[in-house]
Amino acid sequence: MNRISVLETGFFKLDGGAMFGVVPKTMWQKLNPPDENNLCTWAMRCLLVENGSRKILVDTGIGNKQDEKFRGHFHPHGSDSLTASLKQKGLRPEDVTDVFLTHLHFDHCGGALVREADGRIAPAFPNAVYWSNRQHFDWACRPNAREQASFLSENFVPLAEEGVLRWVEEDGQELFPGFRAHWVNGHTEAMMLPEIRTASRNVLYCADLMPSEAHLNLPYVMAYDIRPLDSLREKEHFLSRAVDEETVLFFEHSPTTECATVVRNEKGRIVAKQLGRLQDLLQPMDRE
Repeated sequence: MNRISVLETGFFKLDGGAMFGVVPKTMWQKLNPPDENNLCTWAMRCLLVENGSRKILVDTGIGNKQDEKFRGHFHPHGSDSLTASLKQKGLRPEDVTDVFLTHLHFDHCGGALVREADGRIAPAFPNAVYWSNRQHFDWACRPNAREQASFLSENFVPLAEEGVLRWVEEDGQELFPGFRAHWVNGHTEAMMLPEIRTASRNVLYCADLMPSEAHLNLPYVMAYDIRPLDSLREKEHFLSRAVDEETVLFFEHSPTTECATVVRNEKGRIVAKQLGRLQDLLQPMDRE
């Protein structure tokens, strides 16, 4: 059975208006107060899934190979890193068997590769297979002007060149036992949300469909999304399923909250039932 645990990789900053879309600042600033430049702090929270000898990473954070100009736009900060978080679990990069990339925006896949001393870019997890899907990979290789700044070829093209990239073939595919990949198209083309079965309940890694607990509210759709009405429908679908199946929703970007469960209130709206740490929402047998 799958055991899962959280890997913190640090924080970065993004424009508050972009993250909350059409929601007025007078409302969203109470949820994530911006700095003087209208930038809000967000986490880059990854997941470790262990099942026997298989060690699966879900996303990799921003990494550290970008130059200072790039870092100046997004202000990565904090004492956590992916390597350090793995070490806390008693693991080395060499122990990782699979890296599942929800999508190829820089803050989700930047840590998949590292820049070595000689300048060569190499896989950060030398014994791992990396997972994307061909539809999204092709989209990332030929970005439109709207998404161009989010797709950095050095974060994913070398994976194909090194021969370590594998494809998820279809929406809903069970890639590993108890590990299923759902495709969504609102945020970007064919982003994947892994749903992991544990002994007590399922966990849905929400990626950028619902990056934080604030985005549980249906109108809270990011301005980054290429098809916001699709995002709205996709959110409604997965939230309804989460109510019916008591799924734990895992937030990649919330600066304070790892996950939530949801219920439908007396007015029919889906709202948070419990907010907290993953280890508090799962039974002891499911976690480290």
